[in-house]
Parts: sequence; C-alpha cells; structure tokens
Amino acid sequence: MKIQSGDTVKVISGADRGHVGKVVSVDNEKRKVMIEGVNMVYKHVKPSQRNPQGGRLHKEMPIPVSNVMAVCPRTNQPTRIGFRYLPDGSKERFAKVSGEGMGIVSPPKKRYATK
Repeated sequence: MKIQSGDTVKVISGADRGHVGKVVSVDNEKRKVMIEGVNMVYKHVKPSQRNPQGGRLHKEMPIPVSNVMAVCPRTNQPTRIGFRYLPDGSKERFAKVSGEGMGIVSPPKKRYATK
C-alpha cells in the first residue's frame, strides 16, 4: 500500500471530508487506515476492574484507504504517490504533484542502478 504510518493525509470523502491528520496505523489486509482525530465514535463501556467508572469512550476508527490522499510535503496539496528508482538502485516513494521524495522503500539493488 502506498500510504504508510506517519504520513500526513487529507480525507477526500465521507463524513470527515476535508480533515487533515497523521496516519496512526495501517491495516494492509483490510485496506484501512487510522488517522488521529478522524472518524471518532463513542464506545460504551461497562464498569470493570480496569475501568471502574464505565461510561463512554471517545475513540478513532479505521477508514478505507481509498477515502484519503497523501499530502505533498513541499506544496501541502493532496497528491498521488508513485515509486521510482534512484541512481544508486534504491526505491523511493515520491509525490506526483511536485516530485518531492517521501522516503526510501527498499535498499539499493545493483540491477536497478544506473551505470
């Protein structure tokens, strides 16, 4: 998946459209992401040893990755993410809007290095 933990993303559809936040976790199997402060729900909790008072907890729930776009670090605009190989053969993610690198994905490999 092109979105990773720690990325800044913008919600493009759903009830929280327009919110910008940081990705807390990514579930690759379900193709969902959790973003801090987005898709907040109340969870009703019975009193227990751990939580003697009980009550309502306010927590974040995951949203589909198709509902978010990464934010370009240079322009602060929503952007698609691509992959490219650097001259040393390492693979990196980059923002398609500005061409800004967004981090190395894999270590250098000889077969992709330019001579």
